Amino acid sequence: MSSTIWVKVVGFSAVERHSINTLFRLSVRRTPSYNLWTLDAPAPPHVSLIDLDCHEAEVEMASPTFNANHKLIAVGSKPNDQAWRSFQRPVDWNVMVQALDGLFASQPLPYVDSGPAEFGGTTVAPGMRVTLLVGMKPEERFYLRARLSLAGLTDVDEAATAELAGPYVSSRHYDVVIISLQLGDADPWALVQAFNGMLSPPQAVIVATEKPSWLVMEHAEHSGCIGLLEIPFNPPQVLGLLQKV
Repeated sequence: MSSTIWVKVVGFSAVERHSINTLFRLSVRRTPSYNLWTLDAPAPPHVSLIDLDCHEAEVEMASPTFNANHKLIAVGSKPNDQAWRSFQRPVDWNVMVQALDGLFASQPLPYVDSGPAEFGGTTVAPGMRVTLLVGMKPEERFYLRARLSLAGLTDVDEAATAELAGPYVSSRHYDVVIISLQLGDADPWALVQAFNGMLSPPQAVIVATEKPSWLVMEHAEHSGCIGLLEIPFNPPQVLGLLQKV
């Protein structure tokens, strides 16, 4: 099986599409990696991900070109006997990727770091840990850079959006990732799941939010985060959390 798996996606909301595309971008360092299939792709799709709650799904499955033997992952409230796997909303995207891995995963290939130089240095000195900040405002990233430096984490990359984080993740491994829950272009919890679901996940994933609550704290814990940072930042809280890294 090829190390690149082409996934045809039919339907889904804009938010769900962002989550799917983010998971695909974050898979580029894995084997297999998942890519959105389009008409100009170099190969036919290996699997289809179809939103059964939308009209496009009916059109797709009624098409004479639809291959009934093609692997189909269905999302939605409607049952479908042709589906290989079915998921209801809200979708646990990490479980979906695990399902795909169960179908397509092969032995991991050695990782050769050949990422573009403009997305941060790819050579890391022995013992040096690398941090990625995703989705925060410039002043918030500036503050965290200072605190990270005091904690000995001086190699820091910044991405204002999940889309901009993709090239960074494809070019190097991150030991610490801090994600804003106010991320505008993707589901931040799906991003957390994607990082924790990597073959070589970060040592620590942290979320930061302007709207902290017990519910959010419990969600962070259950999602595998080592903690949650409140915005505006509380210096003792930041210090205490970074000491766990």
